[in-house]
Amino acid sequence: MYNSLLMKRDKSIVLLFSLALFAFAARAEVRLPRILSSHAVLQRDRPIHVWGWSEAGENISVSFKGATRTAQGDRLGRWSVYFPPQAAGGPFQLTVTGANRIVLDDILIGDVWFASGQSNMEMPLNGFPGSAVVKDAAAEISHADNPNLRLLFISHKAAQFPLEDFDQRDEWTLCTPETAAKFSAVAYFFGRDIAAQEHVPIGLIDSSWGGTPGEAWVSLDSLAADASLMPIFATWAKMANEETDVPATKIAEKREDNAARAAHRPLPEHPWHPDAASWDPSWLFNGMVAPALEFAIRGVIWYQGETNSALERAPLYERVFSTLIGDWRTHWRQGDFPFLYVQISSFDSTPHEVWPMVREAQRRTLSLANTAMAVTIDVGDPGNVHPSDKQTVGARLALAARAIAYREDVPYSGPLFQQAAGQDRSLRVWFTHAEDGLIAKNGPLQGFEIAGEDRRFVEADARIDGKTVIVANPQVAKPMYVRYGWRNAPQINLYNSAGLPASPFTSESNIPVPIGNK
Repeated sequence: MYNSLLMKRDKSIVLLFSLALFAFAARAEVRLPRILSSHAVLQRDRPIHVWGWSEAGENISVSFKGATRTAQGDRLGRWSVYFPPQAAGGPFQLTVTGANRIVLDDILIGDVWFASGQSNMEMPLNGFPGSAVVKDAAAEISHADNPNLRLLFISHKAAQFPLEDFDQRDEWTLCTPETAAKFSAVAYFFGRDIAAQEHVPIGLIDSSWGGTPGEAWVSLDSLAADASLMPIFATWAKMANEETDVPATKIAEKREDNAARAAHRPLPEHPWHPDAASWDPSWLFNGMVAPALEFAIRGVIWYQGETNSALERAPLYERVFSTLIGDWRTHWRQGDFPFLYVQISSFDSTPHEVWPMVREAQRRTLSLANTAMAVTIDVGDPGNVHPSDKQTVGARLALAARAIAYREDVPYSGPLFQQAAGQDRSLRVWFTHAEDGLIAKNGPLQGFEIAGEDRRFVEADARIDGKTVIVANPQVAKPMYVRYGWRNAPQINLYNSAGLPASPFTSESNIPVPIGNK
């Protein structure tokens, strides 16, 4: 028995020693962030940043395109080097040497676009089976081999504090039918158009999570710095308190479903239960944005807002969204890089959601430098929150990029409200992006309303007069305000000569808050 105990003790010592050696080796190995892997695209015309982790004090050598830079792990094991800006090209090899050697192959230099938002950005080429499909998905996937596109899909990760790295599963891939099928359709169509137009490699980073609010994507620094955003935390507190009952609620719902099946009755409807962590203010910034902040990008494409259309959230969205843009620009430290976004589309939602408020908040956010908005009100699906036409969305974002990021002289926006002025018993409405005139598609203009001082809007007769629209209604003797497309799923048809739709709008100074929310 004594010998048996000795053998067990010896085995335990050997096991512990082996684990210690393994832990030491793992700790001593030089490591790169997941955003730096083979097949990556590095941003052209900006300093190329290579960073990672090692043992404290370890000497690191990094070689790229015939140049070598050296660094030493600091007391926390972090190290960092920079190479001079480079023109587009590749493929190249990048080598990192320390206690071990890392070789990254097939590195391209081009433009990197960070794609983010909720489900309409997340929706992949192969759609959401059972609920939403992408138009012509099979054909699009079969033709998705594109050597000029590289894809990086970021796994869902909510975190209490800013993380240094993405999930171990996340790495750059070639763009093939297999990889594109699981990648953001909007980002893919955008990147495909830009790569074809600009003739440079395009790297797309898809960091999106369906059904999430804008405030989850903003750093806690910026949320806490603005007193006007404090209601966000009250809303979150209410949701957090309700989470107590969610496990029991799901059990009860499953029991009700089973009873309905046994009785051959239709299944009862249950409310959606989002992942609570994905709604926590700042937690998606921490887990899905922060690890990319040391990586240079050309710009951002963003598609989000549907979740913020809820009555308790919509009034704050103008402030939340502008804060998000400023927050990302501050943390990325690349100045006012292009931030291009999609205005939420058309959906016949519930009375508990006010999509017009979110669209108007998005329109007004165009006051920020180097922003552009892709209007998609005409390619929505009133019966499905995930419209199938993602090609048009990507194409309109690409037009915006060509104008804002690449400085091409191309029409990239539909008509945007500029001002309205009284004229007899009518209002004349001016628009930007209407230099070559306005068009009403498929019949007379629809969707305009006017109001007097009482702000009681009524349907208006509208007609195009050159580059303006004249609106009137005999019931309103002295019109003061005009709005357009002020419905969750409006019927509207104003375009410019480039075939781009006008954005819904209201001429009121402040975005009107629903009476029950004032």
